[in-house]
Amino acid sequence: MTDVMLLWDQSLLFEKLFLEHKIKCQRIAPENLGTPFLPPCKCLMIPTGFANPAYTKVLSGIERNKKKLERFVEKGGILVIFGPMVSEYNYPWLPMDLRYVQKQMSANICKANEHNAQCLVDDTEAEAEFDGYFADAEGDIIFKDESGNALMVAKELGEGMIIATTIHEFPSGDFLKWAVQTAKRTKI
Repeated sequence: MTDVMLLWDQSLLFEKLFLEHKIKCQRIAPENLGTPFLPPCKCLMIPTGFANPAYTKVLSGIERNKKKLERFVEKGGILVIFGPMVSEYNYPWLPMDLRYVQKQMSANICKANEHNAQCLVDDTEAEAEFDGYFADAEGDIIFKDESGNALMVAKELGEGMIIATTIHEFPSGDFLKWAVQTAKRTKI
């Protein structure tokens, strides 16, 4: 059984992270979303750069599958989205308001609210790299930068959750384990 699916169209270094933590991961292309042969999973991750054609061609497939992604979350899945790596982006395929502005920096992150997903980073007191911030963010702001800009947002939807972040680092093993333990296995 697959625990996490990475929505991407080519091999990623990111995939090795799951092997290190003994989490079953499968990379899928967006055209496979909703097909009867795709196994259920608990967490769907969309890596950094999904909206930038220099990195990948997955965006149109993500946008076409808006309803399938929403149903996945409503039924108990966790959708984790990293930064799009374009100057501005509005996430028209998410059932929430979210507007990204690209600004690559390294700075201290600040906890905005207590949330189990804060384990995304190992040390919340340390400096982190991020590729932008959310100028508009519907949901619970989890992390912000020193200027008060949102860096991580979580929104519950049905039985699941959407987590969007601009933190430009691999998620911690604790975060991956939390997502797999928290989410319900469901079809996309």
